Amino acid sequence: MMGTDEHYPRNGTLKSHCDQKQQENNSLKNGYHKNEKVQKNGMGNGFHQPRVRGEDSFEEAPMYVAVLTYMGYGIVILFGYFRDLLRAIGLEKCHQAQEREEQKDFVPLYQDFENFYTRNLYMRVRDNWNRPICSLPGPVFDLMERVSDDNNWTFRLTGRTIENVINMGSYNYLGFAENNVDFLKTVAEVTRQYGVGVCSTRQELGNFSIHEKLERHVAEFLGMESAMAFGMGFATNSMNIPALVGKGCLILSDELNHTSLILGARLSGATIRVFKHNNMQSLEKLLKEAICSGQPRTHRSWKKILIMVEGIYSMEGSLVRLPEIIALKKKYKAYLYLDEAHSIGAVGPTGRGVTEHFGVDPNEVDVLMGTFTKSFGAAGGYIAGKKELVDYLRAHSHSAMYATAMSPPVVEQIIRAIKCIMGVDGTTEGQRRVRQLAENTRYLRSRLKDMGFIVYGNQDSPVVPLLLYLPGKVGAFSRAMLKRKIGVVVVGFPATPITEARARFCVSAAHTKEMLDKVLQSLDELGDYIRVKFSRHRLSHRPELDGETDFELDS
Repeated sequence: MMGTDEHYPRNGTLKSHCDQKQQENNSLKNGYHKNEKVQKNGMGNGFHQPRVRGEDSFEEAPMYVAVLTYMGYGIVILFGYFRDLLRAIGLEKCHQAQEREEQKDFVPLYQDFENFYTRNLYMRVRDNWNRPICSLPGPVFDLMERVSDDNNWTFRLTGRTIENVINMGSYNYLGFAENNVDFLKTVAEVTRQYGVGVCSTRQELGNFSIHEKLERHVAEFLGMESAMAFGMGFATNSMNIPALVGKGCLILSDELNHTSLILGARLSGATIRVFKHNNMQSLEKLLKEAICSGQPRTHRSWKKILIMVEGIYSMEGSLVRLPEIIALKKKYKAYLYLDEAHSIGAVGPTGRGVTEHFGVDPNEVDVLMGTFTKSFGAAGGYIAGKKELVDYLRAHSHSAMYATAMSPPVVEQIIRAIKCIMGVDGTTEGQRRVRQLAENTRYLRSRLKDMGFIVYGNQDSPVVPLLLYLPGKVGAFSRAMLKRKIGVVVVGFPATPITEARARFCVSAAHTKEMLDKVLQSLDELGDYIRVKFSRHRLSHRPELDGETDFELDS
């Protein structure tokens, strides 16, 4: 387990008595065997053969686009300062919350630029977010129409509904966010048996048999020794990382890691160093420095070195270079923390994530994390690994000790989805959805590139970022798509680099070809109208992903 230094060499790979016994007995673990080929859920023998990794695409836009983008932000900022002047002299009403008169001499609660950005930039496009949905968030949904009379500071509902909007923004990868009565019978039965709320932590009176059943299913599905479930996906990272590493430890984090990973790393008190996205040269350089130099000032060896990466990066649509990272982890005797929030269920021949996608033994990953909020259509998250690791987290994780246990109907929904994907429910529906998602993903990506859009990410990633660049086009794009009854998510600075605003599509197995064709037709028309077809098929100047390294991959 990672929570203690006993039985482990410094900066070493995980070693335990259980590992030694397993090697001696060459025992079977969750269907995986070191030397034998075993059938797993009817989908072939043993590990799937490693797939040829499609390269992540980061095409560069023409220079004039970057220039116009900076000019656009500059103009908006200049007008923002002018409007602030008008507000200061009373010619324009200030809608923003202000300090009370008796607190005028206090230090401001927020930094000035944060307030400036919110009132002068964000408010111009605020109508593109937080739209109220009034139906099931499936492949189509209904929106409550709203308007603003004060430039997006407040909204009022008109009483009308925008129906049958195609949902291209939700993480409903396998379509399990559904209300089919036949599929949800077991969820209804569990609700009648256990109720909705638990009102206690797992360590007190909230440890139900259905929670333990879920954890057994998760471990079996992932091919891991043990697993633990948590009620919130974000907290699975932010509250468990501090239990695994602390002062005297080193975290090597990908520069595009999710906020939950960043927060967990900061809360841990460990030293954090960032490597370039998916760049093995950058990572190996940091590993070499860490091993050679040790901790600052004292130069003592690091207690632990933890590499933190994601399976699919949610803003870029890129896949982790897992085989190379595992090779580096072994070479420098570091630990690996893999966040599969977006990849579990979404990639791999049978939906088991990036470990299956690359033909890697999941037990090569020390801490395997994922969420139930996306492919499984539920809520919460999990951490899987060695039994010692999971047992340690049960006793030391803040999320385990202080958070209310997962709601039983939510737990049953996850179990239902896992059974469906594994095929143990007696149907092939789960595998049909996995294949349909892969087909939909490749179809949408290839058509968008053919149309001339710049699309980031890997060809197998259901997260599809379409680059818009200019700040004025972000709001125009989202509003125009909604008029065509297509709901999209648009993202800009500071969530992305200032010159890389984008629309992010999330593909679902529930999308029909007719839906995707309608989306593509609308995008083709709108791309010409607002001129966002910037592709010239040139590679980006981002750091090369295939730099030279001196490690070897496992055969």
